[in-house]
This record gives sequence, structure tokens and C-alpha cells, in this order.
Amino acid sequence: MTRQDFENFFKNNHPIFLDGATGTNLMKAGMPAGVCPEEWILNHRDVMIDLQRRYANAGSNIVYAPTFTASRIKLKEYGLEDKLVQMNTDLIKLSKEAVEGKALVAGDITMTGRQLQPVGDLSFEELIEVYKEQIKVIDEAGADLLVVETMMSLQECRAAMIAAKEVSDLPVMVTLTFEGDGKTLYGTTPECAAVVLESLGACAVGANCSTGPDKMAAVIRRMAQVTNIPIIAKPNAGMPSVVDGQTIYDMQPSEFADDMELLLNSGASIIGGCCGSTPDFIKALKDKFTDFDTTSARDEEGNPLTRGDKSLRRLTSERELLSFSLNDPFMIVGERINPTGKKKLQAQLREGSLDMVCDFTTKQEEDGAAILDVNVGMSGIDEHEMMMKVLNEVIQLTSLPICIDSSNVDVMEEALRWYPGRALINSISLEEGKAERCLPLAKKYGAMFILLPVGRDGIPTTIEEKIANIKELTDMALSYGLTKSDIVVDGLVATVGADPEAAIKTLETIQWCYENGYATICGLSNISFGLPQRSFINTAFLTMAIDRGLTMAISNPSQELLVNAAFASDLLKHKEESDLRYITRMQRYDGDAGKIAVSISGSSASNAASGTGTPTDEKSSDPIQRNMDILYKDVMGGNKRKIAQNTQTAIDAGCEPAKILNDVLMPAINDVGAKFDKGTYFLPQLIASAEAMKLSIAVLEPLLKQSGEQSEPKGTVIIATVHGDVHDIGKNLVALMLGNCGYRVIDLGKDVESELIIETAMKENAKIIALSALMTTTMVEMKNVIQLAKERGCTAKIIIGGACVTEDYAKEINADGYSTDAADCVRVVNELMEQTA
Repeated sequence: MTRQDFENFFKNNHPIFLDGATGTNLMKAGMPAGVCPEEWILNHRDVMIDLQRRYANAGSNIVYAPTFTASRIKLKEYGLEDKLVQMNTDLIKLSKEAVEGKALVAGDITMTGRQLQPVGDLSFEELIEVYKEQIKVIDEAGADLLVVETMMSLQECRAAMIAAKEVSDLPVMVTLTFEGDGKTLYGTTPECAAVVLESLGACAVGANCSTGPDKMAAVIRRMAQVTNIPIIAKPNAGMPSVVDGQTIYDMQPSEFADDMELLLNSGASIIGGCCGSTPDFIKALKDKFTDFDTTSARDEEGNPLTRGDKSLRRLTSERELLSFSLNDPFMIVGERINPTGKKKLQAQLREGSLDMVCDFTTKQEEDGAAILDVNVGMSGIDEHEMMMKVLNEVIQLTSLPICIDSSNVDVMEEALRWYPGRALINSISLEEGKAERCLPLAKKYGAMFILLPVGRDGIPTTIEEKIANIKELTDMALSYGLTKSDIVVDGLVATVGADPEAAIKTLETIQWCYENGYATICGLSNISFGLPQRSFINTAFLTMAIDRGLTMAISNPSQELLVNAAFASDLLKHKEESDLRYITRMQRYDGDAGKIAVSISGSSASNAASGTGTPTDEKSSDPIQRNMDILYKDVMGGNKRKIAQNTQTAIDAGCEPAKILNDVLMPAINDVGAKFDKGTYFLPQLIASAEAMKLSIAVLEPLLKQSGEQSEPKGTVIIATVHGDVHDIGKNLVALMLGNCGYRVIDLGKDVESELIIETAMKENAKIIALSALMTTTMVEMKNVIQLAKERGCTAKIIIGGACVTEDYAKEINADGYSTDAADCVRVVNELMEQTA
């Protein structure tokens, strides 16, 4: 099946119907927890064939083959990795047999269960290879298309998309799961995910699992508003509960179908069911919506839904989307992460230090940069290695999109391949075959690019030459499948000291681009080179360029005169919300003296709010207080690079180890938890902060023992992912947080038998048992642990948590506590320990 074949499905403006749940139906049919699902299916072929045949007969246009967890990493957990080729091949053939030509068969892939670096130990390239291995087999086995589903990490989605591009021509659909706050576990918004995946070539995007239809509508609408490809909605059949040891969902087929109309009205055009749904649910959808007009979607105000407004350009980080049109307020691309002319930064990079990079990252964001340019090109370093190190550090500190700046095409490709968002390339020109090498990279990795109108013979001397170069490069970009909205044209600023008409030529170029639908950018500093008081020339030139339609400029956002003039120019041009932006900007100044208010800068957590009793000014004249301030910010910013060294420095300066632990580290990690709860910090930041704190504690522990100040552990906590469930990211984070907070934690791992949990708790005299489950099919095991604890006389308090677990379920099975996440778990454990004291 080709992408064009897939797109032909939607020509009649009616919905496409998917299948429903697989796992919950197989559990009902007798599949026990803890087995390899793929192996069980192949040993019980009739069960799967019957289920999928009923889906096809109910009206499913696409049925998912049961290859969901048949990757090398997942199969290895069952000792079956050597069966990968045969199992995936047989499972595709089984589904083909089942549907009897009545439906297409989608090869199904998902998360591997191992987390990507820096959260886990899996490298991005290794994950791509794992996906390529499975996708190649699925394609050769005869699948009609691919689906990547139930994803929590946008970067893992990118790995699957890149893998698919490199070994297959099959169309790829991608769906993620979103939390109650409308973001993924890693903090990615629906808009961000949709833009990145469409730019990578996904033929459809959407959401599945995690919630019922009513809670999914906002996510679907947000995706539909930023993309033109079809939107998928595959919700659960309501909320789960356990009745007589079975997981039961609270919706009936007719009720599910009624609620699905909300998703169709929100922009979905591909619909199906996830956990708890059956062939009867798909039949209800088919009966009700066969003739539904998918062009009738509405926004929140009831107006026709605008799909993927083509007047907007879109860049993203892993977590946030930046949309802009030619008439939106001017933007600054922060230029400071660039060693050119910065001897101190050059020296640090040669030493392997990224301190200045981190400082520039946070300071430029504070000063109003909308995008950050990253360039590490210099002598004396490995540019490949340094670019990846810097990008890895920068993306943990900011949600701003990145402009990848390198003259080395190989470095550019490595960075684009890994960057977990939609980047801007700086830059592509006609010189030396650069366009022929770089335009395919922009297409493959879904990037926008800066078009530098330099021709094959060098810098153009007239505006006519510039325009000719712009047109030629645009035609080349279009031939590779890119669009004009993927292009930002560089005005090519020369110095007015050498060419008196340099500014005029650039301004004419900007105006021509604006009138012809191009976004524009320029570097400002060249215009004033060799002249005195350059800031006045740069500022005057910028205001003139903004008037001609300049979209953005590469500049230092700390230059107050320049930036304030830009904000004032937007105000005078009456750009949308420019008045509010100007007023907010001016609040930086002291009303009496007109001086800039001093803001904390220079650390990775300079924008973190202070918490109870936490330090806020690392420039304090008191060396003890200053070092405590630094450590607080190290935890807030997850500064794993330097926190151990900074802890030792604080001790050497006279800080008491016990005070560092109790007055700095503990309040800091509590503040991190509070930010996580509020949705201003996300999983990678929470993990980084917890790991940074652990490194500091490792320095403190010997000193605390030596002085006798180290307190006994607050108590022993047994933690485990329940039998049948092999997901452990949440469990691992809880264990790390509890250990940092003074508990003795015994982590039994994942897929742990109830007997072992209770035996260990009683043997170790544990005060708390913490249980995790990600899947609705395995959370019933939590009830078994609680019942076994009661039978054996185990007195430990039992708390539960996980993506599928609710507070109502905790009450239903008589758990002693429920936590929503790792930070909340620490609070719950503390409260339970106080009750048992």
C-alpha cells in the first residue's frame, strides 16, 4: 500500500474505522498475565483469528496485527528474541487470514519498555535499529501499513518514523497517550506531537488509550488545528474497575458510539476503540457514522475547524510548539551559543565544560529569545561529539526550538536525526553542492531551513541576483517535497561601511520576500562592522527591517536597546498583542531610575521559583549562603555535571553536611515535585533533579556517618511492578525519590510475583509496599497482593499507582494509599509513616 492509496481512503469525507482492543479481549479468552502475548497468540491461533474476523465483519477498515510487543527488546524478556522474524511473519499472516480481504492489516509496534538516554540507558540509534529490525520483517510479511501506537515519548515516535523511512515504503500512522493535563508523560503537547510527526512523514496522527472518548476531545481538536493529515481517535471504553477479579469497563457499545461523535466533531476521521472495546463497539461506530461528514468538525466556539493553517510556520522542541506568520511579532534567534569571537567559551568547550553554554541558554530565554541558535564549530574539538553534548544539555534546560548551525553537513545530519523536535537548519545555499546534500536532510528529518541566497559564483551583488538565487533554491526545495512555508530567507546583510547601499539592498530583499510569501531572517551585526557606536546603527536598521516585514533576526537578546526597539516597532505596527508584549517587557525596568531590574542568571535553574526556606541569590556575600544557593539551583536544574563538585566546594567553604541535606537538598526536591505536580516540570526534569540530588547525597553520606549525624532510615519500602507488567519507568523514579528522601528502598523490579512481594516485606520488616502497574490488564494483580498480605498477616501499608490506576480503584481494593506520580508518592509515604509511628 502506498501513501497515495492511504490518502484515497478519505476522498469521500467519511470516517475510516479501526478495530478495538486486543489485550483485554485475549485476557477474557484465557490469556494469563505474565506470558508473552505473541507466543500465546501463536499457540492459540483460533482465538485471535476469531477476534479479528469479528472486527472485520463488524466494519473495521483496518485491523492491527498482534505484533505490538514483538520487538527484540520485548521478546528478550521472555527469551524469545531469536524468534523475532518467525513470530512477526506468522502474526501478520495470521491477521491476513483472519480478515479474509475485508480489511487492511497494519503491522503494530510500540514502546520497547527501555527508556532512551538520558532518562534511561538506551541510545537513540540503538532504538532506531530495534525498530528497523521489526518493521523490515513486518513489511516483508505483507502488512498493508504500519501503526506506531500507545507512545508516551515523542522521541521514541521519531525513532520509529526514521526507522520506517529507512527500511519500508509503507504508510505510517502514529498515536500517543496523553495525561489528564493534555500532555504526554514527557511533557509533549498534542500540537507539538502532531507537527513533528507530520513533518517526518506520518500519514495520520492521533491519540489512543489512557481515557474514554469524552476526555480525549480536546487533544484531538488541538492536533487537528495544526495539521492537515487525518487524525486518529482510539479511546478506551470508559474507565476500568475490577469485578470478581476481572477488569470491567463502564461503557456499553451504544454509549461509546454516542460519545465518539464528540471526537468526530473535534476533527477525528479515523476512529476505533482501545482497552475494553469489542467488535460490538466497532459495529456500533460503523452503524452510526458510516455516512458522517468528516468536514463538519467545529472548534470550541462552534465555528468550522480550521485544519493546519498554511499561513503559519511551525517549529518545535520536544515539549512546545512555536507558530508564527509573516505578520506576527518579531522574534529573536539567540546567537550566543557560538564560540566565534568568544575566547572564554572556546576554552571551556576544549576543556569539555558546558557551564557557559548552560548560562547562555537560560539567560537568552529569560531575555526573550524565541529560538536558540547552536553552533560549536571551532578548532581543537570534535564537532560531532560536542554538538551532541551541547544539544543534549540545552534541551534539558529550555523548551525553546533550536536552530542547528553548522557548515559540516555530517554534523548537521547527526544533529537533525537526534533532535527531538522540529528544528531550523542554518543554512542552505547553492554553493558547493550544499543544497543537493542538505535539502534531502530537511525533508527526511522534517526540518525548516534558512535559505541563504548565495549562488554558485558567490555572494550576489544585486537584488536581482539575490531573488534569482532565492527562486532557484525554492524550486529545488519543492522538488524534494518541501514547501515555501518550510523556508526562512536570509536577507544577506553586508557592512554599510564597505557598501553604502548594503542596508538598502537588504531591506529591498526583505520587502520582496514579504510580498512573495517568504519568512525572513538576518544577522544584524554585519551592517555596522568597522563603525563606532554600532548598537545605534544595528537598532536603526532593525526597526527599518521590521517595517519591511522581517520575521526574525539572529542577535543577542541581552542587547536592551535593540530588543526594546523591536518591541516598540511591533507596537507601532499594531501587531497582534504587541501592546501587551511591550508593557510586559517594560516591567523589567525600575520606575525611578530606569534601570534594568537585576535578575538571577548564570545557572541552569535561574528561572526556578524559590520554595520554602530556599535560597535565591547565589551572589550573596556570605560564602556559606552562596554555596547553598548554588546547590539548591543544581537540584532544581538537574545539574548532574557539577553538583558533586559543588557539594564538595560547599563543604570546604564551611557548610555543614546535615544543613546541606535538610535545608537545601530536601526543600529543593520538594519544590521540584511541586513544579511537576503543577505541570511546569516534566518527567525528564524530575528524573534529572532526583539523580542530581543522589549525587550530592553520595558526597555527604560518608561525612554524615563520620559525624554521627546520619539518621537511621525512616523505614523500609518494598517497591515492585506487579506480575504480568513489564513497565518500570514510574516505579524506578519512585524508588529514586524515596531513597533520596531517607527511606531504605528494596526494588524487586518488574513482573514480580505476589508471593515474592509479601515474603520480602515480612522478611525485611517493611513499613510500606509500593505497587505499580501501567496496564489495565495487570492492575488486578494489585488486589491479589493486598489479599495475600491480609492472609499472611503482613502489616505493611500498601500504596498503589500507575497510568491506569485511579484513587477510586485504590479504595475499591482496600489499598492504604494512592499516588498520582513519584513526587506525590513521597508525600503519601510520609503521611502513612506518621500514622504508623
